[in-house]
Amino acid sequence: MSIYTLPRNLHNRIYYGDPWLLIMVALLVVFGLVMMTSASIEIASQQYEDPFFHFKRQLMFLLAGLAAGYIALITPMRLWYRGSVAWLALAYIVLIMVLIPGVGREVNGSTRWFRFAGISLQASEPAKLLIVMFMAWFLSRHRELVRQSVKGFLVPVALLALPVLLLLMEPDFGAVVVLCIAVLGMMFLAGVKFYQFLIVGFTGLGCAWLLIVSSEYRMQRLLTFLQGLKDPFSEEVVYGSGYQLAQALIAFGRGEWFGVGLGNSIQKMYFLPEAHTDFVLAIIAEELGVISVLLLLVLFFAFVGRAILIARRNELSGRLFAAYLGYGIAFLFMGQVLINVAVNTGLLPTKGLTLPFLSYGGSSLIMCLVMAALLVRIDIEHHELMQPRAGARVL
Repeated sequence: MSIYTLPRNLHNRIYYGDPWLLIMVALLVVFGLVMMTSASIEIASQQYEDPFFHFKRQLMFLLAGLAAGYIALITPMRLWYRGSVAWLALAYIVLIMVLIPGVGREVNGSTRWFRFAGISLQASEPAKLLIVMFMAWFLSRHRELVRQSVKGFLVPVALLALPVLLLLMEPDFGAVVVLCIAVLGMMFLAGVKFYQFLIVGFTGLGCAWLLIVSSEYRMQRLLTFLQGLKDPFSEEVVYGSGYQLAQALIAFGRGEWFGVGLGNSIQKMYFLPEAHTDFVLAIIAEELGVISVLLLLVLFFAFVGRAILIARRNELSGRLFAAYLGYGIAFLFMGQVLINVAVNTGLLPTKGLTLPFLSYGGSSLIMCLVMAALLVRIDIEHHELMQPRAGARVL
């Protein structure tokens, strides 16, 4: 057989996407189920008389996320590209609808959720992806304008202003920060001039400061954060609005390097509020130790790095929409992970933001799986483009 002739079985081999990306997603999902269950088992037992109440619901969310991810996986990129303007309009509609009394659901003073059949869905989760998808379309379609003209820089910033305003009205400051990180990161990689990037960055910081000082509850969180840095276990912090931060730090302290053992956390027994959602990382630190937290962060950054690599391959091959969408998804994950870790460790003021794949919540898990599926689809189409003569079939 000639060395230039491929064996028959290779012509029919199915390419399922980047194997390392798939392995990392599987590891994050399985580890997330284990640790979310451990963090929620006490509160579920007390409130619902079923220690596995949250596990069962998270399993339902996982199945829904896999179904939604499959739809994203089999949908060609050209269809996402063609509907990009409609996706932006849909994001606007979702963010407006959640603010309508009777439609959106208010929890702890924030109107961020829709309620369907006993399940709460957070409006900002799909909206962030839809906006990133539109920005990928705009940057790929007007790449030279973005690189050479101020207009090409100002248009996407102006289009971003409305969803930012709507998110602040909920309010959801964390989602605003994550979305801005993703969009600005995409624009930077698209070739926006560095001085323009700096101007927007400093302007954004100034606006963030104005938002903090103009809101009593945001100012209180900042003051609590600063007080916690000075003395994380002072009476004012422990018994005031800094209670969560103090309890999270206690969890990290108890866990030391190797943890107290899976399931042996004390902080999840009503000491640390939202232990299975926003502060699941603190429970991981307590039960499995700081070493496990560091390994988890390595896994997260390897996942983000793989996503960026996939996007870069597509950029080099001229598939700009897929490339910028991949970059945007990578930045969404990176921003959310960094902020959640910083909040859990006291490096940022307390903010309700889930840890991707690990925190309890249907909206977060479903959208994480959808975004992962989009990355796989991007990689599959690139593989098909690069090996047209190998006869390789794609999923």
